[in-house]
Amino acid sequence: MIEKLAQLEKTHAELTQRLADPALLADHKAYADTNRAISEIGPLVALYREYAAALRRLAENQELLAGLGKDDELFALAHEEREQLQQRIQRLEEDLRRELTPKDPNDARNVVLEIRAGTGGDEATLFAAELFRMYSRYAERQGWRIEVIDLSESGVRGIKEISAIVEGRGAYSRLKYEGGVHRVQRVPETEASGRIHTSAVTVAVLPEADDVEVEVDEKDLRIDRYCSSGPGGQGVNTTYSAVRLTHLPTGIVVSCQDERSQIKNKAKALRVLKARLLEAEREKAESAQSEERRRMVGSGDRSEKIRTYNFPQNRVTDHRIGLMVHQLPAVLEGDLDSLVEPLVAHFQAQKMEAAARAH
Repeated sequence: MIEKLAQLEKTHAELTQRLADPALLADHKAYADTNRAISEIGPLVALYREYAAALRRLAENQELLAGLGKDDELFALAHEEREQLQQRIQRLEEDLRRELTPKDPNDARNVVLEIRAGTGGDEATLFAAELFRMYSRYAERQGWRIEVIDLSESGVRGIKEISAIVEGRGAYSRLKYEGGVHRVQRVPETEASGRIHTSAVTVAVLPEADDVEVEVDEKDLRIDRYCSSGPGGQGVNTTYSAVRLTHLPTGIVVSCQDERSQIKNKAKALRVLKARLLEAEREKAESAQSEERRRMVGSGDRSEKIRTYNFPQNRVTDHRIGLMVHQLPAVLEGDLDSLVEPLVAHFQAQKMEAAARAH
């Protein structure tokens, strides 16, 4: 481990030095990649330097103790310091092992969030609206910004489909385990007999692509402009501000009608398109990721659930880790950490175990 950390420190110094190279400054992509690499290993290098300093201090302490007698007034102080240093070194070693666990390179990215009503008719669209509100509230708690890109509403003020961008530090690292089918069990307002219905909503969480990663040629786009629909006041259905982008090589279609400005709508739609193209590239490179994507979203059927929201029992169950939280109203108000934290810890532990077996 020490050899690997020393090599990382050397790499960090070399990368930092490269930033001053005029040739690198002229290459936008290479410069961005170098900065990203520095930021990724920077915290680990800082932790390693703290660990190395603690080891040096422990060696000095042991040398001091070796020259002291038990009756020396400094002996007790030096002995206490040694115990504190040993505990600190143990904690730092645990932190280093955790940091050395392979990380998802997308963790620091913004998120393209897509929610679609699945089985369950109007009730599914109502729950899709509640889920979007839940994620919006969670974003507020985290200090993130959420922007709606496209919205299709149902006749009962639910949501058939919505696309949004979540901007904020670590957004993907916190939301990436939300992708999948969310099942709801409750008595709909329209159910006169009081019978519990089960509906499903699909959630997809995509990391937003950097401009240097995905380039979209204008000649590969078909741009359709049309009148906005839904809420929006006098501008609705009077100006062609809504934009639909079709990426001709892949057939991917993205719409945006959130802004009154056609230019702004196009810019937002491009962000979603690039995220989908980046995902498509990864799926092409690794067939396993393609299978993961299909597993995540599935067909929207109730049986493909990752989580169940049971209203009669005030319970949220995450089926992947067998976690049950009896705080349904709080969860729907955006208090998601009771679910997110155990999921992050579970999958992080899995990665650490895999890394340990690999060594």
